[in-house]
Amino acid sequence: MQPMPEDWGRAVAVVAHPDDLEYGVASAIARWTRQGKQVAYLLATKGEAGIAGMPPGEAGPLRVEEERRSAAIVGVTEVEFLNHQDGVVEYGVPLRRDLAAAFRKMQPEVVITTSFDLTWGEEGPVNHADHRAVGLAVLDACRDAANGWVFPEAGPPFTGIRSVYVAGGASPTHFVDVTDTIGAGIASLREHSAYLDGLGGEFDPDEFLRNMAGYIGLGAGCEYAVAFHRYPMG
Repeated sequence: MQPMPEDWGRAVAVVAHPDDLEYGVASAIARWTRQGKQVAYLLATKGEAGIAGMPPGEAGPLRVEEERRSAAIVGVTEVEFLNHQDGVVEYGVPLRRDLAAAFRKMQPEVVITTSFDLTWGEEGPVNHADHRAVGLAVLDACRDAANGWVFPEAGPPFTGIRSVYVAGGASPTHFVDVTDTIGAGIASLREHSAYLDGLGGEFDPDEFLRNMAGYIGLGAGCEYAVAFHRYPMG
């Protein structure tokens, strides 16, 4: 892996649910916002179907507030939601249109998302269908946003997206040293307390994130790191 290029000023991080970014990526986002970069969050859903025993009408607003507090910890104040239905997000033209419209409006140089692989790692558990749909749609919508003949009703084309950074995949190409910001990443995950409580068990955000980032750091030559596959957008 190579160090991730950091010669950009504005990014949008796009995921399916509140808490998706906090399982590692938020530590990298904290590093970038401390450098003065602007990072916005764009979520496909409000995560309303994510807490067992809590009705969606109650869980959705709660998880939105948890995400806003979590984002603020890592220096992000712009958090938007596309209001697709949690649990049944579909890859397709409607999602691509919504994402392309958002990219034309927000005008990022870099777009960040999570893996659209079938599994987490080569032998890991199956990746959530919403994650797969959103991750792949993000890649395609970056190109859609640049083509004025595609979704002309969604605003003028934007050709400034240079790269897409995909976290959590099986074939990372770049890493981000988060040794100085992993504490902020851990704190951001802790803000999702209602969601984490709903999982049951004794999940420890500190132990989980330090173990994962420490393992990646071994290959990156630093204490803690987050890995991404960087897709250049031509």
